[in-house]
Amino acid sequence: MERRRRRKQMAEINVVPLIDVMLVLLIVFMITAPLITQGVRVGLPQADAEPVESNDELTLVVSINEEGSYFISLGEEEDPQPVPLEKIQEDVNKILSQNPEVPIFLEADASVNYGLVMSLMAALADAGSNNVRLITQPPTAEN
Repeated sequence: MERRRRRKQMAEINVVPLIDVMLVLLIVFMITAPLITQGVRVGLPQADAEPVESNDELTLVVSINEEGSYFISLGEEEDPQPVPLEKIQEDVNKILSQNPEVPIFLEADASVNYGLVMSLMAALADAGSNNVRLITQPPTAEN
């Protein structure tokens, strides 16, 4: 009579395939992250300023590109369309009436006329915003 040997069950998990999958995902995210752009392309002016701490709250970004067109995006709108200044004032007024704590960020191209920036800030003030934050780039070593 032959005795059958019982196989001892293995209590280990092979993690090598999981590591392979994680490395592939890491590479995919490293490649795609720089390709994802938000909002309007603007050549921001350089200034030595303190960075604003980011949090997960909803933000309103108003932009002026180098052609002088105005844009508005709430949250993570991917492809904002140019809008007239009056429409921005109406939209900001509606947003602030629903949630007055929404932070407003203004980004303008460095080559934009100062008058366009001031007219936008005046429109934002007329809409009820009392705290507009300006977005800049940190200075480079060349300057």
